[in-house]
Amino acid sequence: MRAATSATSRTRRRGGVPAPVSALVVGLLAGLVLAGCSGLPESGPVVDGGARSTVDEEQASDINAVPPTPGMTPSAVVNGFLDSLYASPIRLDVAKQYLTPAAATAWDPEDGTITYLDRQQPRETQLSVSVQLVDAEHLDRYGGYDDNLAGGDLRFDLELEDGEYRIDNPPDALVVPRGWFTQRFRTASLYFFDPSGRILVPQPVYVPRGKELPATLVRRLVESTGRSSLTGLVQSYFPPGLDGQVQVSIADGVADIDLGGEATEISKAASERLLAQLAWTLRQQSGVRAIQVTLGGAAVLAPDGDERYDVSEADRYGPNGPAPSTDLFAVRDHRLQRRDGNELKAVPGVFGNGDVPISTATPNIDGARAAAVAVGRRDLLVADLVRPADSDEPDGEPPAKPDVVLTGTSLLTPAWDFADRVWVVDRTKAGAVVHLVVDGRDRVVEVAGVSGLDVRSFLVSRDGTRFVAVVRGANRDELRVGRVEADGVGDVVRVRSTRVIDVDPGTSLRIDDIAWTSPTTLAVLSPLGPDRIYGVRQIGVDGSPSSAESLPTPVVGPVIGLAGSPITTLPLYVVTKDNLVDLTDGGSYGFVGSPATSVDYAG
Repeated sequence: MRAATSATSRTRRRGGVPAPVSALVVGLLAGLVLAGCSGLPESGPVVDGGARSTVDEEQASDINAVPPTPGMTPSAVVNGFLDSLYASPIRLDVAKQYLTPAAATAWDPEDGTITYLDRQQPRETQLSVSVQLVDAEHLDRYGGYDDNLAGGDLRFDLELEDGEYRIDNPPDALVVPRGWFTQRFRTASLYFFDPSGRILVPQPVYVPRGKELPATLVRRLVESTGRSSLTGLVQSYFPPGLDGQVQVSIADGVADIDLGGEATEISKAASERLLAQLAWTLRQQSGVRAIQVTLGGAAVLAPDGDERYDVSEADRYGPNGPAPSTDLFAVRDHRLQRRDGNELKAVPGVFGNGDVPISTATPNIDGARAAAVAVGRRDLLVADLVRPADSDEPDGEPPAKPDVVLTGTSLLTPAWDFADRVWVVDRTKAGAVVHLVVDGRDRVVEVAGVSGLDVRSFLVSRDGTRFVAVVRGANRDELRVGRVEADGVGDVVRVRSTRVIDVDPGTSLRIDDIAWTSPTTLAVLSPLGPDRIYGVRQIGVDGSPSSAESLPTPVVGPVIGLAGSPITTLPLYVVTKDNLVDLTDGGSYGFVGSPATSVDYAG
């Protein structure tokens, strides 16, 4: 990896991409775009002995790159260069012919990817040509979405070489149309651990489709170890010093992975987590059931001492928790109830028996406890739904009284993370205050872009690394996501500055509710107009516009909200006064008896 100082100095010397772009646009295609390559090269041989997903078997059409011809104008040279970048299979030797010799040597297209919906005709000023990209976005060198390209304007400086115009400052990125990109790349995740090493955290990326997918995923995972931008957010158990020259082969459902490197002694705990990272990352390749890993020529052993590690052994570290509840819960008649077929039945304990009337409640991830907001929305209460093993309560009953852990002004529905931390937002007259309750002790967490503003709803990822909030504005609502930083024992340090996710750019968007649909995707419920018709959009938690899609079933309001879970096998529901509308199949389901005032999954 090139040092940041040398990259910056080279960018300043050559000009080209505006400074904010060159700082943010770093490469997606490391190892894939060497000069003169005739296709998507691989980090190592991949022999796929099992089934591949349909999406990975799709073959994009070939596109030929056209070299420059004599007498081209500066604008024609720039257009020719940009056209040559989306040759398929990828080859960059032709693109280099549009550059000066010095620029061709220094150009690093592995250092970034810019995608765009359309590009305007070049604007030419003497030996400078500007090109406006429409709806441009950029990805980092590991395939992760960075941000929209501010302004979308690329500037090219040209020089005369043997009487022909050539570009002197190409952007260090592969610049390609969005349609070209989506045909050839797909979303995936690299899996890291939280800072305490207790739960896996997915990092969304875009990777090439096809047989090179496993090697690309492993290489990206190895190369991401030690990234400064991830410090305090996640950790990796790969030893430092690996160069990413991995070898991957797959046969009979077993992925054989050679990480290279030198002989390194790592602890049993680190070995298990390294294997878990690889297992969750590679299980995205259909048909992979087990992995065998070699590091420095020696096998990385599973906890049982076997060289083969079944990917299901890593389930205990999964991003949804080791034993997540799949139950649907509701508050009806100020009591917490659990769905049983088309009925709602009271949960055991104080929240179900009506002794303490509640407005809303959320069970923790395994469904053993719940955090509830009392009627009046001032008190946050916590109580067990099942009797703990060391409880003194008779006959298996949960405690008769809940713990009052926080008194506020107007509390929103609380959220839990995997460490049994309770998050809640208090909507005070001075704006939102974010509270974090750990072992019954409350603290205020400052969240830039959220604290002090009008927050309508919020979520926390189960792995505890992402905080999501809907902030109401005068003309439109903002969906904001911030990363949660923690120390090595898992204590929350801070929430980093939030960024806005453009759910529907250019509209006066209102957001009535949000819900998880996977560990890395969100559903957003919005009114489609004044006639009480609602629609649901799904978008990646990284905010990439390429990840956005509309779910097919419009719903007639009024609606209460969404009921969604990061467990992808569970349905996503729009909750109305009388029904649950399943957005998977369009079916509508009601409950026997009086209507519920809130419905949701655990967490």
